[in-house]
Amino acid sequence: MDDKPGLRERKKQRTRAAISDAAISLFLEHGFQQVSVAQVAEAAEVSKRTLFAYFPAKEDLVVHRLADHEPEIARVVRARPPGTAPLAAVREHFLEGLRERDPITGLNDHPQVLRITRMILDTPSLVARMERFKSGAEHALARALRETANTAELTARLGAVQIVAVHWALAQDNAARLAYGEPADARFADAVADAEHGFALLANGLRQLADDQ
Repeated sequence: MDDKPGLRERKKQRTRAAISDAAISLFLEHGFQQVSVAQVAEAAEVSKRTLFAYFPAKEDLVVHRLADHEPEIARVVRARPPGTAPLAAVREHFLEGLRERDPITGLNDHPQVLRITRMILDTPSLVARMERFKSGAEHALARALRETANTAELTARLGAVQIVAVHWALAQDNAARLAYGEPADARFADAVADAEHGFALLANGLRQLADDQ
């Protein structure tokens, strides 16, 4: 029956995906700023009211695809094997992501991924919207550190900010290089070296900053 929760949820997911796919196609063809919400709604064959029920802001039509990754670092910390330090778990997860060309590491040069990345980097409102995911990741990680590593509140909050910032900066560097021409395979070795350096700085409490001067 149509009123079964599972069926309703699947229908909602299909509608959400259809709206997003229509939006991305229009944005890539004409430019994010040049396409209106009304045009997206028309292409997806839904009303503007329905569109806004799924995507409160125009920017969400693009960056919602990153939403599932917002708590990813926290999930890694919560799922880490016994005896594994939180930072070590995050480091290994990022390095594994580089090896697997996970788009969340920025090291993925699939043509569609590159086009979306360029669009985001070239659109200030999309970059700003992504910052909200960064903030959400910090809060989720701080909770995970408090709850799984018995970390004091301030330490957890400051540690989460630093870990997420390094993770974010590494991914952004990779994404920017690939978006403007560098192949993922050519970038891989430097991406690994940069990641090792970034996580080493975190592990050493940034003491190396004095040595680099």
